[in-house]
Amino acid sequence: MIDSHNTAGIPAVCRGISMYLEEIKQANDIKKIDRSELPELAEEIRDFLIEKISVTGGHLGSNLGVVELTMALHLALDLPEDKIVWDVGHQSYTHKLLTGRKEGFESLRKYGGMSGFPKRKESDCDCFDTGHSSTSISAGLGLVKARDLQQKNDVIVSVIGDGSLTGGMAYEALNNAAKLETNFIIILNDNNMSISENVGGMNRYLSSIRTAQSYLNLKEDVYNKLRAGKHGNAYVAAIRRAKSSLKHLVVPGMLFEDMGLTYLGPVDGHNIMGMVRAINDAKRFKKAVLIHVLTQKGKGYEPAQKHPARFHGAEPFFVETGLPRNPRNKANYTDIFSTVMCKLGERNENVVAITAAMPDGTGLKRFRNKYPERFFDVGIAEEHAVTFAAGLAAGGMRPIVAIYSSFLQRAYDQILHDVCIQNLPVVFAIDRAGLVGSDGETHQGIFDLSYLSSIPNMHIMAPKNKWELSDMMKFAVGFDAPIALRYPRGEAYDGLEEYRAPIEYGKAEIICEEQEIALLAVGSMVKTAVAVRELLKKEGHGVSLINARFVKPIDEELLAHLAKTHLYIVTMEENVASGGFGERVREFLSNCPHAQAQVLSIAIPDAYVEHGNVEQLKKEIGLDAESIAERIRTQVV
Repeated sequence: MIDSHNTAGIPAVCRGISMYLEEIKQANDIKKIDRSELPELAEEIRDFLIEKISVTGGHLGSNLGVVELTMALHLALDLPEDKIVWDVGHQSYTHKLLTGRKEGFESLRKYGGMSGFPKRKESDCDCFDTGHSSTSISAGLGLVKARDLQQKNDVIVSVIGDGSLTGGMAYEALNNAAKLETNFIIILNDNNMSISENVGGMNRYLSSIRTAQSYLNLKEDVYNKLRAGKHGNAYVAAIRRAKSSLKHLVVPGMLFEDMGLTYLGPVDGHNIMGMVRAINDAKRFKKAVLIHVLTQKGKGYEPAQKHPARFHGAEPFFVETGLPRNPRNKANYTDIFSTVMCKLGERNENVVAITAAMPDGTGLKRFRNKYPERFFDVGIAEEHAVTFAAGLAAGGMRPIVAIYSSFLQRAYDQILHDVCIQNLPVVFAIDRAGLVGSDGETHQGIFDLSYLSSIPNMHIMAPKNKWELSDMMKFAVGFDAPIALRYPRGEAYDGLEEYRAPIEYGKAEIICEEQEIALLAVGSMVKTAVAVRELLKKEGHGVSLINARFVKPIDEELLAHLAKTHLYIVTMEENVASGGFGERVREFLSNCPHAQAQVLSIAIPDAYVEHGNVEQLKKEIGLDAESIAERIRTQVV
């Protein structure tokens, strides 16, 4: 046995010590390690993850919690023939280590490097790309049906967290899985957390099972005594096969069994061989089996255990203290939104706030603390959040729904059907709009302008800086129709402070007007447009700078004027080109009489943008100031 930590509490891997992890070169290598040494491997994995993520950033708490669970899966299964679907996928780091991707952690979440989520193109052991919540059971069920239709016999396992069970899609899949007459294993990783603390009836139900210690003790005592006697294992197997009404009397609630699933557990998720036995037991059933596993988020690293929300998606930090390496000096847009929400709540008692399991991430924690009766965390259930908001609005309240751009995609139908058809005054505060960086394709907020613009009765704004976010929030709360304002991740732009004309419906803001080239920028791109203008002015061009403010409706009067007084109109948006702001401007001007200006649309290509630093991604896709100025020069010449 080795001491995996030195006297200062620094992980041993930081000192280059790695005995067992070095033996893992490819899938199934873990089976070569003696069972007595598996706890040491678990400690090495934790040390490795802490050290690496402290440098690169990433999802730490969730990964520390599933180390033993992942090891058990790899011991009980044969990858890549057998398949594991990770719900969300942010807890797949140990899985990546055990499939020979140790070296990839040097470039974790960097451009061109290893993804922080499962990727089929990255390894044969990643059977399904994930990134959003509550999808694993549906995907796993599809893999099961594909297996059976092809007459294969591989084992399919979906791993879903208790937080993901707050999403309705999981229950749609469970409803179908209950009809199976073939093997399918669902592992419920229960750590009593999603990103923030779990809420709702399912959380209370699982809590009751977690605390049923009398049942757990009784089960273990009986099984251990039976195994000790002659034919003990046979008796144990017989008992497990028998469906007894006793279980209904002892276990507080049998929701999963009553749905038609076989329920095993709760199982200690940090007991490797106990988990292996449970998985092997589950493989014998010709139906869907749910193994309820109890784990601790952040296990093995005290700062992550004490602050699970902060270490869900951690920025680089100092291992010794858990404190960030690069603390923020300026407020970000989420901070500004948080402050404005508290002020709006104070001024208007009809203002209510809704989040989908992210009070911290969306900046609503302060509002929750100040106005708990007007704050609603619905769990990871964006569809429900939007229709719930529609009901609140129909009842006379002013709901503000704060959701990340990428996650709001999941509620498109509810926005269209339940909010916009009725023209209800729901405010959508869309955080993380545009490129978000290291989480990659599944999290980039680059489609919201397109999918929201397609919906009648929807109105869309984007602030150029932190003051305009405040002004737009106040405007939105007083607006009697559906309205969205989208703002980016990261530090709030504090330039152009002197330009703060009142918000007028559908009107853009002229920051400076010249002739020849008009830069018409949306939200976060105004800052970039300032830099583009400086580059072009040095070359003698006349450049106007316009803050679009409204994406829908567009300022048609101003556009008609610019088209007559300029040779070129350049639209700039941090959104895909298809269906975006530039397309709307081009369509309008194509039907505008006497318009002489050519239109150049600067937008994100119609493609998924991989993970990486935001500034680097902008350069790669031509959305940085230098690249935009070069495109304009080419157009002008």
